[in-house]
Amino acid sequence: MFLRNSLRFCTVVAGLALVAGLLSAVAQQGDSSRGRKVKIPPPAARIEVTVVRDASGKPVESAAVIFHPMEGERDKGAMELKTNEDGKAMIDVIPIGDTVRLQVIAKGFQTYGQDYKIDKSDMSMEVRLKRPGEQYSIYKNNNGSGSSDKGSDKPADGSKSGSSSTPPDGSATQPKQ
Repeated sequence: MFLRNSLRFCTVVAGLALVAGLLSAVAQQGDSSRGRKVKIPPPAARIEVTVVRDASGKPVESAAVIFHPMEGERDKGAMELKTNEDGKAMIDVIPIGDTVRLQVIAKGFQTYGQDYKIDKSDMSMEVRLKRPGEQYSIYKNNNGSGSSDKGSDKPADGSKSGSSSTPPDGSATQPKQ
């Protein structure tokens, strides 16, 4: 008799536990404010950048291709890639609709920079790098007609330049002892 009563009691307790578990599962499904909110990322564009030499059109290997996603006039960070032996670098994490500042740096070439609006899901860009130009100097005539005396290292009075103990006014000073 004791065995029969305990079996009934265990069956009733198990049934109540099952009903309680089902009710809590239904309550959790109905309450969507709990748990982690998942934000679906925006669709990203696939961007391929080809870096070549301006004069010959040959690819530039190991050039740094830097993407700066822009938010208004503010830079949101940078992602840097290196070009392969074909001069190509690819990225596929920049959202469509963003503006990106593309910068390309390679040894022996001028740095390239340009802003692009990412408006397609598949974009390709070709960057033609130029060799560095001649540096600007204030000591020579920069209008293309060669060197002039204006701005040269020689003093206007024709004397030698360099360190001298005689001041320009001609008065000599004796060192103090």
